[in-house]
Amino acid sequence: MICIIVLCVWSGRARAQGNYEIQVYGSDTVAPKSLMLELHSNFTPEGSTKTDDGTYPTNHQLHETVEATLGLNSWSEVGFYLFTSWQNGHGVQWVGDHIRPRVRVPDSWHWPVGVSLSTEVGYQRSVYSPDTWTWEIRPIVDKSVGRWYFAVNPALERTWHGPDTNQGVGFAPAAKVGYDFTKKVSAGVEYYGAYGRVWSFSPLHDQQQQVFAVTDLNVSPKWELNFGVGWGATASTDHVIVKAIVGRRFSWGKSPVD
Repeated sequence: MICIIVLCVWSGRARAQGNYEIQVYGSDTVAPKSLMLELHSNFTPEGSTKTDDGTYPTNHQLHETVEATLGLNSWSEVGFYLFTSWQNGHGVQWVGDHIRPRVRVPDSWHWPVGVSLSTEVGYQRSVYSPDTWTWEIRPIVDKSVGRWYFAVNPALERTWHGPDTNQGVGFAPAAKVGYDFTKKVSAGVEYYGAYGRVWSFSPLHDQQQQVFAVTDLNVSPKWELNFGVGWGATASTDHVIVKAIVGRRFSWGKSPVD
């Protein structure tokens, strides 16, 4: 029904947004005088059972991420993340925090595709990621054609503190193809990867590649509902991940979602 061919991504140890916030971004930003609250729930029923870098194995980890995104004006927003993890033997733990400002091409420019650019800076504890301080730049391009939806996020990532500091810039893509079966139900495929350094990709065995079958429920302009099951395509990728995104928009004053 749906196929994806994507060849773009980045840094050495990046892993599908760390399996905390597994999402392909669309180009839209949150409207001004609006706040988007999201809960990202990701469970790994089949992941790593041992590591050699001091991090916890991912098998049976449950990640809960709270994301709050504030619309600044008609073409910009800023998002904040709180990452947590639960695992038998370790309990519930704080993992880290990120901040993500984003701008987009205004509608008044009448571009044929949606375009935006986000940058994300954050910290994660070394028991969950050996690279504790990272920086990401994520171009976002999307387009709706009839019932079809296409999006690509060819991200670039840089480690500022950790073993990959000297690895330079990595290339890690995400992409999505969706189809609206009804006005309220859409299904599709999402792809996430991490190929290694730009111009010097890692061997296939060491790359991260995941494919998700997803469903989006468009029950209301105020709600975002996304559910999916993902499979790892390489030895270095968690084999199975189940994800859910539940989001709610809140607005004050005059807002298009009122």
